[in-house]
Amino acid sequence: MNIVREDIDSLTTTIRVKVDKDDYAANVENSLKDYRKKANINGFRPGMAPMSLIRKMYYRYILADEVTKLASDKLFSFINENEIRTLGEPLPSETQAHINWETDEAFELAWDLGLAPEIDIKFTKKDKFPFYKILPNDELRKNYIESYQNRNGKYVNVEVTDEKGLVKATLTELNSDESPRENGLTVQDASISVALIADEIERDKLVGVKVGDVLVIDTHKAFPNLADRSALLRINKEELVSINPLFQLTITETLTFSPAELNQELFDAVYGEGMINSKEEFYKKIDEEIEHNLTHESDYRFGIDLKENLLEKLKIELPKDFLIRWLVTINKDKYTREQIENEFPLFEKDLKWQLISSKVAEEQNFIVTNEELEDFAMSYARSQFAAYGMNFLPDEYVKRYALDLLKNKDEVRKYQERIIDNKVIEWFKANVNLDVKEVSLDEFEKLK
Repeated sequence: MNIVREDIDSLTTTIRVKVDKDDYAANVENSLKDYRKKANINGFRPGMAPMSLIRKMYYRYILADEVTKLASDKLFSFINENEIRTLGEPLPSETQAHINWETDEAFELAWDLGLAPEIDIKFTKKDKFPFYKILPNDELRKNYIESYQNRNGKYVNVEVTDEKGLVKATLTELNSDESPRENGLTVQDASISVALIADEIERDKLVGVKVGDVLVIDTHKAFPNLADRSALLRINKEELVSINPLFQLTITETLTFSPAELNQELFDAVYGEGMINSKEEFYKKIDEEIEHNLTHESDYRFGIDLKENLLEKLKIELPKDFLIRWLVTINKDKYTREQIENEFPLFEKDLKWQLISSKVAEEQNFIVTNEELEDFAMSYARSQFAAYGMNFLPDEYVKRYALDLLKNKDEVRKYQERIIDNKVIEWFKANVNLDVKEVSLDEFEKLK
């Protein structure tokens, strides 16, 4: 076999691989013999069809397969041995000569490659990147304090329930006419949070009730989620099909949620016993915590500005025509060429940043440890729960969910990319000149 590289320009090249008869003949003959052993052809016992018939039926297909495989292997070996940094995947060349698999004995296969550009990342003292330091305000302090009060609050008995209430009741299964069901299910001391009832009408039934009240709820409407309903009724999900939806509730206890008071007990619960001893100290600690957490917002904005500045400064060129061709090929029957061309600027921008990020990560030997991966999955899990209003789940529950996420290889790959990306941004933050600007949260929000 012979291989030749023909550079079209600095960002695209064509690789031609010539495969001669001596390269493929033995492999083709062996494959034909294997086909003969397995072939089931009418008129012949398995494995007894004449080789001439096998050759006539299968030769050109086996030849094409063997030649293509040999040439492809040679292509990728050449790419690896010469450390050619490619973008996308090799595509059959637009200059590929016609091949006649019936008559040709020597074959030349050609592929076009898109090449990754060389990137030289250098800075001078004149290069400055904005970094916005967000200052705490009264509203943020209030939100943080209320969050800690709610996290450390508790349910207390009340005469009448409200929207934040919790009722305890005896549940009795009913027929569709609301009469007691014979041998029906009874649940003692069931707990129902008013806020978690899905249906508004069913939820309103439990607002304003007191001990001794009797009412009927539709558990299918109140708890459409099977897991929630089975937990309430204390049976397996598989058993729910035999249970009627209507239940009588006899209220045995009424409670409402009471946030923790702003006192020493709360200070000790939040920051440890004796660490904070006054409201003034508590407020100061809250400010420190807010500033720390707001740094994440500042860092996120810094990453956006950094990418924009770097792309403008480095002026990276990409093999646009090749990449559009490649995207059209891998998205065949999904998107039209016109759609891909319209979306290409966003793809191009992301790819340029990936090249910068990969360059820094390689030079700085950034890796992702298992501990970092687990921490990232935990953080992601918490954000997912928070989106549904579940901010205070126990760590063991969050960790179990995070470990389930890490069983998915695609998720792991995405997390690894995000972690490396964050490390690269942190590296830039530590190695470029920062133009630090103090702004209020309102001013910061207007930047987005």
